[in-house]
Amino acid sequence: MTTLRHSPARHRVVALAYDGLCTFEFGVAVEIFGLPRPELGDNWYTFAVAAVDEGELRATGGIRIMTEGGLELLAQADTIVVPGWRGANTTVPPALCAALHDAWQRGCRIISICSGVFVLAAAGLLNGRKATTHWRYTTMLREAYPAVVVLEDALYYDEGNVMTSAGSAAGIDLCLHVVREDFGIEVANNVARRLVVQPHRDGSQTQQLSRPVARTRESQRLGQLFDFLHLHLAEHHTVASLAQQTGMSPRTFLRRFEESTGTTPARWLLQARLRRAEELLIHSPMRIELIAAQSGFATAASLRHHFQQQRGVSPAAYRKKHSVPAK
Repeated sequence: MTTLRHSPARHRVVALAYDGLCTFEFGVAVEIFGLPRPELGDNWYTFAVAAVDEGELRATGGIRIMTEGGLELLAQADTIVVPGWRGANTTVPPALCAALHDAWQRGCRIISICSGVFVLAAAGLLNGRKATTHWRYTTMLREAYPAVVVLEDALYYDEGNVMTSAGSAAGIDLCLHVVREDFGIEVANNVARRLVVQPHRDGSQTQQLSRPVARTRESQRLGQLFDFLHLHLAEHHTVASLAQQTGMSPRTFLRRFEESTGTTPARWLLQARLRRAEELLIHSPMRIELIAAQSGFATAASLRHHFQQQRGVSPAAYRKKHSVPAK
């Protein structure tokens, strides 16, 4: 059983509910933070739902919700989730803005999914900060809140104790990012496994894929390529060699790869190699030089450079924080 090593003691997550609730986004918050996970030990999140409006709340799909409390619950939260909003042009209640601002000032982490970014912006939490939202809303967000630095093409963005995500499914990526920050990569991977989703998608990946699923034959070839690359991350790869592996021309390969993944082969390889390095740092006592070689980095200096650039810490600091104690 995977047990929690360094979790905040009973970290309390509170999700907002409101009349006109976005059901999918709300379900993401419930699934990741509110679902009991006995396989992870005793220190998982506690979860509550705070009503923005009084009485019975209507949710998309004909669902009606009654909650355990109102905005007073935000004063007890360590993390607040805003799961979408009932309309980009719909006024955010002043009481909600005040409660969120108070929570933010005392250090509470506040995250939004999709159109929930408009609630954070109305509360003044994004002034001078970078934020993202669903691609349909980026222009509206920029025009309504010019003090916000709107990211056109990102799945999610972490500004410390304020985080925003793009369209609905990107909320899963952001919530898994939060789990990874709180409990480490092993626990986040465990949660992703139960959800049957990718354990980690880089937040800077593009939102819009012109054809999310490749043609059947090409999809099979790319799937086989990904399996091959995971087994041979330490080897040198070029666009030409990867194209040959899939039986495509380099130009076709690049186009199909980006259509399928939303990123380039070089960026995909970098992230895969960093994840391999993370696993080795957590689970093995190997020296950094050997980890660099086994995860596909030419030198330890190269690993340190990319790790610092992409993860914001050195490999040694990451190992110290996340390594699993020997049994």
